[in-house]
Amino acid sequence: MKNAVAQKGSGAPERPRLEDLAKHVGVSVATVSRVLNGRNGVSRQVRQSVLTAMDDLGYERSDRGAGTTKGQVGVIVADLINPIFTALAQGVVSLLSQEDFIPVLCALPGGGRSEDEYIDLLIKQGSAGIVFICGAHADGQANMERYHRLQGRGLSYVLINGSRPELDATSVANNDAKAIFDAVQYLASLGHTKIGLSIGPHRFLPSRNKIDGFRTALDELLNEQDVESHIATSMFTIEGGQSSASELLRTGHTALVCASDLMALGAVRAARAAGLRVPEDVSVIGFDDSPLMALTDPPLTTLRQPVGAIAHAAVQALITDISGEFSGPSEVLLESDLVLRASTGPVPRP
Repeated sequence: MKNAVAQKGSGAPERPRLEDLAKHVGVSVATVSRVLNGRNGVSRQVRQSVLTAMDDLGYERSDRGAGTTKGQVGVIVADLINPIFTALAQGVVSLLSQEDFIPVLCALPGGGRSEDEYIDLLIKQGSAGIVFICGAHADGQANMERYHRLQGRGLSYVLINGSRPELDATSVANNDAKAIFDAVQYLASLGHTKIGLSIGPHRFLPSRNKIDGFRTALDELLNEQDVESHIATSMFTIEGGQSSASELLRTGHTALVCASDLMALGAVRAARAAGLRVPEDVSVIGFDDSPLMALTDPPLTTLRQPVGAIAHAAVQALITDISGEFSGPSEVLLESDLVLRASTGPVPRP
């Protein structure tokens, strides 16, 4: 019996053409050609879209040759369980590859190699630099000596999520304090006055920044001085979010700002366990805009971290340092967007 779908020629599927890539991305064939030949004149977003389309359509990239690499760069990430860490790592790895560096991803799951062990291995392998994504530098209680040793060796590195003024390195992060302020401001505009913050451990710098933004918002927008009674602390997990949200719901809060999307999903679970509806009885805002948050029940209002911009700023800072053009440490803060979906609504009527 003949196959239902006939193939041309020898029966093998046709190799995608430049026209197919251009149509898939929505650009001209000339633009695709510039990307394939590594020429200038194409934006970073379009270049990435073309490269992604090549992978999606099965277009085999030509071998640039082993001699074109600029060296190895380590990417040390806190874990790959938290979706935002995975997104940041993916963005950094992709950009490093486009710049002809060989990225080496080093995740820090419990029981695996420590950050110090990864640093030693990367140094022994002659790495040109390291990107740290929410590593020990983001822990306010961690010893910074490991980074001082890197400086002593002259090894370039960049920090994502956690600024350390005492280190001679560039840090790139979302403006967490401003993001939380914006979330509280939006909830206040809906009539909410009992707004709670579900947060992770305070020793982490992103947590401290979020708390600072929350404290400022409650003071300026709601004239609330007793901020601590509106903060519940747990872990950056669904279970942690459920636990901290339950605490806030018991004290009558009608709106919750959560430090991560995972915590927000836990908050929705806590509300339903208490017989409350989201958003009719309680509004919930997440943080990060992780993949699939638009598909949750209800779709989650959240603060979208500019993952692409953070990754780009970090990689460019690292390349500048590696090239010897580093002009001194700096803190790059990027703004998030409040993405409105169905998990927030007006304060419930008495």
